[in-house]
Amino acid sequence: MLSKRLSRIEESATIKMGQIAKKLQEEGKAVLNFTLGEPDFKTPEHICEAAKHALDLGYTHYTSSAGIDELREKIAKKTTEENKVDCTMENVIVTPGAKQAIYELMMSVLDYGDEVILLDPAWVTFEAAVKLAGGNPKGVKRIEEEVKYESLEAASSENTKLIVINSPNNPAGYVLSENELKEIAEFAVAHDLLVLSDEIYEKILYGRRHISIASFDSMQERTVIINGLSKTYAMTGWRIGYAVAPAAIQKGMLKIQQHSVSCASSIAQYAALAAFENSQECVNEMVAEFERRRDVIVKRLNKVGLRCLDPEGAFYAFVNTSNYGNGDEFTERLLKDAYVVVTPGSAFGAAGKDYIRFSFAASMENILAGMDRIDAMCTLPSSSKYSR
Repeated sequence: MLSKRLSRIEESATIKMGQIAKKLQEEGKAVLNFTLGEPDFKTPEHICEAAKHALDLGYTHYTSSAGIDELREKIAKKTTEENKVDCTMENVIVTPGAKQAIYELMMSVLDYGDEVILLDPAWVTFEAAVKLAGGNPKGVKRIEEEVKYESLEAASSENTKLIVINSPNNPAGYVLSENELKEIAEFAVAHDLLVLSDEIYEKILYGRRHISIASFDSMQERTVIINGLSKTYAMTGWRIGYAVAPAAIQKGMLKIQQHSVSCASSIAQYAALAAFENSQECVNEMVAEFERRRDVIVKRLNKVGLRCLDPEGAFYAFVNTSNYGNGDEFTERLLKDAYVVVTPGSAFGAAGKDYIRFSFAASMENILAGMDRIDAMCTLPSSSKYSR
């Protein structure tokens, strides 16, 4: 009864683990959930007020499928000034979340049998979107080693059409170096490939500087920037993403949007406009808190033999569990013995099999409690004792 294309993908592992945590909580278990990539902060008040004002003004109808002009112009201005990528609003499409933009891009540029290079480990939706569009993902390992032209060459074929990068990265927390970006750009130009550059964590950095690959020579015409407001402004439920793309690709994505979701929420678009137009101090405060949490997690996990490098961006610790078994085994043990829920690294690709992803988009109180449980489990293995 179901289509064959569905057999190519699994349900989202990150959402699945979050649902497991919620179910255990509903059963009265004292679960600590470190799975979802969702800031635990409230959406800043000035953004909420803008949404209320839009409601009062009656902005409750369809917008242009590409988004309201004011927001598209603001995104184009931001991209030109901050990311050093010249563009106009004609290059911008506003979508119901960045995930929708990724799906629309894959559907717009991939034909059956086209191959897409992913940096392994990769966020779970990239592979699913490639497969739903009829493409085939190919992995290039990028964990504790840099991307090289040669590694891209080894993974490519005459069917390769697209390279996907995500920096700052989910799940591993790295930031691609300028040299790595140059290698990727050189490879893309030499082989006439497109690049999807997922930059949704661009503002969540710890001592690093964000560089968009689209700003490199000869890259703007072959790069699609994917971004959104979910992570930067704690607006996950508002579902506002966007893409900045060459005009022909933007128009292709627009066709799919017109025939699927029509447009992003009108109210959320006006809230997004306020996010761009007002003070960014709220972002600075959130990033400072994320960094404080990161430092605690890295120190505590390394202390018990769970090797964890300092994440350079985003809000995930990608933790090597090999001293205690592979990532799947350790995930199961954490759930069973400590009621701590994380995402196994294997969900993000073959390179993640000995890892877990630990989201520190959670309160410091819960992080400290989680570290105490992990410390107790790793030093004094015991049966579960955290039910209420």
